[in-house]
Amino acid sequence: MNERPITTLFMLMSVDGKISTGRSDDLDVDSDFPRIIGVKEGLHQYYELEQTTDLWSLNSGRVQAKIGVNEKALPHKTPVSFVIIDNHHLTKHGIEYMCALSKEFVLVTSNPQHPAFQINENNLHIIQQKKLNLKEMLFILKQDYGCERITIQTGGTLNELFLREKLFDYVDIVVAPILIGGKETSTLIDGYSLTSTDELDKLGVLHLEKCQPLDNSYIRLTYKVIN
Repeated sequence: MNERPITTLFMLMSVDGKISTGRSDDLDVDSDFPRIIGVKEGLHQYYELEQTTDLWSLNSGRVQAKIGVNEKALPHKTPVSFVIIDNHHLTKHGIEYMCALSKEFVLVTSNPQHPAFQINENNLHIIQQKKLNLKEMLFILKQDYGCERITIQTGGTLNELFLREKLFDYVDIVVAPILIGGKETSTLIDGYSLTSTDELDKLGVLHLEKCQPLDNSYIRLTYKVIN
């Protein structure tokens, strides 16, 4: 583990483990929760806690496109360095947005035609891989860019890859007081389901370090991954 950053999965989810309000990219907790009475009142606590997470943050191009970085005006610089895994969701403007936002911006891609290769920014770094290799990516982030700790905030599919490769050290979850349902709605961990007891070593076993009741029926759960 000392060859890679310490990783923390930090997410907002419903009581039934959903991280979206539906299967369509038009549905999203960031846009939908602020409109729901009984949920919107305590939502600010998640964003306040998010501001206290690591100074390196990892996300996916799909999530960033979903929240509009391909269209938004360029933001002010923050002290956070961002790592984005993306092959085709971010446009040239989306890359410029992330460069403007980030202290250091690292794009991880297997697409040699990605628009990021057309951009010349001092804080833009590209890790090109033939196939996504999370272990190698984390090793490079620590060895080449000095990343010691990183917060993971990706979708359920990428979260599943981190889980199966045992690359989570901590799980920090804010639970919103809502049930969403829907088997096709993204959960904290998506991906393939286990099919036999021979695969049980791929599960993530957790030790609860803190259970913190928040206002308006929200809860924060902090775990250390022990398996």
